[in-house]
Amino acid sequence: MKTLGVDLAAATKKTAVAVIEWDRGTTGRCSARLAHLALDVDDQEIVDLFGTCEMTGVDCPVGWPDALIPFLTGHLNNMTAPVLEHDGIAGRRLLAYRDTDRFVTRETGLIPLSVSADRLAHPAMRCAVIQAKIAALHRPQPRDGSGRLAEVYPAASLKIWGLNGRGYKGRGIPEAERLGLLLAALEEQAPWLDLAGHRDRLAASDDLFDAVIASLTARAAARRRTLLPDEAHAKAACTEGWIHLPSCRLDELPLQ
Repeated sequence: MKTLGVDLAAATKKTAVAVIEWDRGTTGRCSARLAHLALDVDDQEIVDLFGTCEMTGVDCPVGWPDALIPFLTGHLNNMTAPVLEHDGIAGRRLLAYRDTDRFVTRETGLIPLSVSADRLAHPAMRCAVIQAKIAALHRPQPRDGSGRLAEVYPAASLKIWGLNGRGYKGRGIPEAERLGLLLAALEEQAPWLDLAGHRDRLAASDDLFDAVIASLTARAAARRRTLLPDEAHAKAACTEGWIHLPSCRLDELPLQ
């Protein structure tokens, strides 16, 4: 099995990918090797890598809140009813956050960025284009992650796996030190992961590091070891997307 992790940004410069190869062993555990790591990645490379991997985890929303389109359509057509339904802060939260965002907050205490009202909107537009390119070659991928593409959230994966993922993003000295400590903690808890000579690059780039965490989470999604939407969340997950939170320990990922 190969898993692809994508840390998607609005521009190629900050977009990173990581491919991990999982090979069957003789002891009931797979070996895991970081086979490909790249920064400054364009759409075509992501689509090409998707075609070679069994599961892809993308760190970016794959959809928008269901309430947003009727709201915008109502505003465009001067239809007051669908707009006034979202009067007040509680109504506007339904436009800003998806069902899966609220689920992640309840499960982890983390608040994902809003796909419709924050800096995440631009990467999400790019993600929609990439999904269309993948669909043209490999068929449309379900937004709930039941196919070969799953939305992931590295910060949540790190928290679930007991890794301190606070304050490592950025280019300053404190952030670099925290990233180095976080990488060391990952190596300690996942000695089975062969970084294949990429350690220095990972220690110098939070984008590359997030791509690796996305690829590890993609492994959990491929083995159905993530929190899946129940009946109450299933409908929204199909249209808005679903963030896959690991339901297994980090050391369980290599198990066959």
